[in-house]
Amino acid sequence: MSTISAIYVRLPNWIGDVCMSLPSLHTLLDTRVPIVVCARPWARDLLAAYKLGGFLDMKGRWREDRATVHAFRKKAQHSHPRGILLPDSLSSAMVFKFGGIPSAGYRDDGRSLILRWPVNKPSASLHAVESWHYITTQALKRWNYPTAELGDERILDLQLADRHHAEGRQALADAGLLPGQFVLIAPTATGLHRGKVKVWPHYDALTRRLQAQGHRVAMCPPPSEADAARKNAPTAICLPPLKLGAFATLTQLASLVICNDSGVSHLAAAAGARQLTLFGVTQPERTGPWSDKAICLGSAQAWPTLDQTVQRVNALLT
Repeated sequence: MSTISAIYVRLPNWIGDVCMSLPSLHTLLDTRVPIVVCARPWARDLLAAYKLGGFLDMKGRWREDRATVHAFRKKAQHSHPRGILLPDSLSSAMVFKFGGIPSAGYRDDGRSLILRWPVNKPSASLHAVESWHYITTQALKRWNYPTAELGDERILDLQLADRHHAEGRQALADAGLLPGQFVLIAPTATGLHRGKVKVWPHYDALTRRLQAQGHRVAMCPPPSEADAARKNAPTAICLPPLKLGAFATLTQLASLVICNDSGVSHLAAAAGARQLTLFGVTQPERTGPWSDKAICLGSAQAWPTLDQTVQRVNALLT
């Protein structure tokens, strides 16, 4: 069998999902084979500290993405590449297939004829971290690479660059905040889940209670969510938007991160930050933060009350 010249991995399209795929990326990097990441452009900053064999911007238009993959493969002279597809979509499989990358992935969405190594999904219900790590290890086993199971500790182990730390600390200094002496809230969440809003409804009241207790409460929403964040927590300190790596640093510097089941929750988990994630419409066992430092409150059936949340926050802060 020819030596594999590179492994191309297609990461998911959402921030939280990319964070939850980090154990898969670490496993691939352990092979010492050049790893080419194919992901949405914003993930480039998040993964800046990783020594990759390449990063290809995926725009979500399969013909354009196929051309990007094909051109890079030819330029890099990867004569025997392999691919791993974490998303289940047909389009992601088509990008690799017609870009010249024989690939492994789950059989979903009629992809069996396109994949070189189709894999059946496990019958057990898995967390997203476990599901993506499973397809990664199954592919590596078929290619005769050693693999390791996920450890007992829930850790995503995001590697951050020096500039991420510097940018996060500078943003804090500019706002007059000190490391470990502020609570970071994220009072927004994009999209709906089965028609239901994914934002806990009491951020304003929570912020005011924490401020009355002497805590400084800050938030750092992306530009597209800034208006919603100010509406949901008008008295919180609002920092200018940061790139993902610097924002991950911000979560590390906070005394506590309070957020919904959203990209912020998974960024905080990836950075190893202390956090309280609030659930009301999604399932913690499926999409909850993969971190032993994270506390989940609420369920897919009901949000926690304001009093329940304040009680838990106070316990965590003391």
